[in-house]
Amino acid sequence: MRLKFKGLTIATAALAVALTAAGCGGGSGSGDDKEITIGVVAGWAEGEAATALWKRMLTDKGYTVEVKTLDTGPLYTGMARGDVDVFVDAWLPGTHEDYWKRYGDKLEKIGVWYDKAPLTIAVPNYSPLKSLEDLKGKGGQYGGKIIGIEKSSGLYRVAQEKMLPAYGLKDEYEVTTSSTAAMLSELKKATDAKKDIIVTLWRPHWAYSKYPVRDLADPKGAMGQPDGINTVAREDFSKDQPEVTGWLKKFKMNDQQLGSLEDLMENKYKGKPDQAVDEWLKANPTFATSITG
Repeated sequence: MRLKFKGLTIATAALAVALTAAGCGGGSGSGDDKEITIGVVAGWAEGEAATALWKRMLTDKGYTVEVKTLDTGPLYTGMARGDVDVFVDAWLPGTHEDYWKRYGDKLEKIGVWYDKAPLTIAVPNYSPLKSLEDLKGKGGQYGGKIIGIEKSSGLYRVAQEKMLPAYGLKDEYEVTTSSTAAMLSELKKATDAKKDIIVTLWRPHWAYSKYPVRDLADPKGAMGQPDGINTVAREDFSKDQPEVTGWLKKFKMNDQQLGSLEDLMENKYKGKPDQAVDEWLKANPTFATSITG
């Protein structure tokens, strides 16, 4: 037997409440909602560090934070659909230009927190190569490969579609795709064995302090001008979450701050980001309060 009130069964009333709730606000966080979903790309050290830091700062303010690990393309798609609230590792205007053209009208730019982040092609310190121009005619020595990261990354697109043609290298080299972790593993194996390797990389990145690597000069500017690392969000996020948006707008990190957090996360506390953030915040005691009060 079903109980009724005022002509509605309990089941019908519950459905009505659920539908009303579903219709309120946009995306995965709305109005007074204390739930935030942050997207992150695995292996992008600066994004992993900033995301772990924001998860902690928001949690300390009473928010429930879900971190979704996605490739770049699905992450932008998820934000455009409202399934992801915030992404703190958007490289604009250059690296993620194609994603912004596709989805920018459904997204919000919150702010730039790191203002000069270049894409690079790197080699071991002992390599005879000095410039991207030096790659010409040497493809056979490197198996015709520049070791890259995820195919959906802007770094792959720039290296494969802009850098190789600019230096006349399309017939000699390809930028391979796998994952950031796989690229770094190849870099470690090569440098441990003092073998030659060419990789796609970017700054800021802890690999520069961990491995004996340096950038190849790019006299033609084919890898583009340094981007800003932006915080971007789904449409209407700033309206739904004005307090969090205000905090995100104040967020800035310098080389020392970001580098030390990356080092803790990638080396001392590998796989334990919460412990890395704990130690970092103890060493930077005023950082969180300067942003969130």
